[in-house]
Amino acid sequence: MKLKDCGWVWEGQGLDPGVDPSILGVGDGCRFFGLTRANYMFHPNTEFAMQHMAWLDEVTCDIAKWKYKDTEKGGADHWVDARPETVESEAGLVSKLSQTYPNITGAFHDDMLGLVRREGVTADQYARVYDAVKRANPDLKLWVVVYTHELDADEWTDFGRFVDIVNLWIWNSGEIPGQDEQIQRCREVFPDRPLYMGCYLRDYTLRAPVPMDRVREQWESILGAVDTGALDGYNILSGNLIDGQLEQATWIRDFIAANS
Repeated sequence: MKLKDCGWVWEGQGLDPGVDPSILGVGDGCRFFGLTRANYMFHPNTEFAMQHMAWLDEVTCDIAKWKYKDTEKGGADHWVDARPETVESEAGLVSKLSQTYPNITGAFHDDMLGLVRREGVTADQYARVYDAVKRANPDLKLWVVVYTHELDADEWTDFGRFVDIVNLWIWNSGEIPGQDEQIQRCREVFPDRPLYMGCYLRDYTLRAPVPMDRVREQWESILGAVDTGALDGYNILSGNLIDGQLEQATWIRDFIAANS
């Protein structure tokens, strides 16, 4: 499989510490990397947004929503609303939107395991979220972010059955040399699910771009895993980090093109 045919880009303006606002908007990350699939994040799931992304082959929409609230000092606090009623409502909205916009093929739950624990969500409550994803479109898939430090099978006893597509991430780029082993571990925990490897442009533990030697090592691993079928594809975080991590982004763009 060619890399351009199995790649996704996170699109949207996340407010990350130490990261300046990007000059790029939703969809520009896909244009930069030469890809046509987007994980649409951070912004409201609206008709206008879906119209804006209608040119893409596939779109997933996040369902644990980042929101803003004023602070006493006149600023704005950026926080994720992961209450079960919010996530269920957003899941139902995405399902309904997918009836009008058939390129919406999935709902996306970032940081799922940590957020359901933070909010004290039970498996029964989450079952309603999963049902809402399928309510208007039974073919819609629920993407779930899974970190390599969450790959103990017992972690997923209650919630693993709700995962349609696994999006695997290595939080600390220093652990990239073990990526092949982590992919295998993930396959053991989720043996029958499509698996996409997440690729950061920025290492949030370092508050700096991912070092280039680690970028190259990660992408060589991805290429080999896609070739063998160990991975179904990858996604890149994110379009709004391209201009601040331009060396990393340009190298990745050229690597995708060279292997497509």
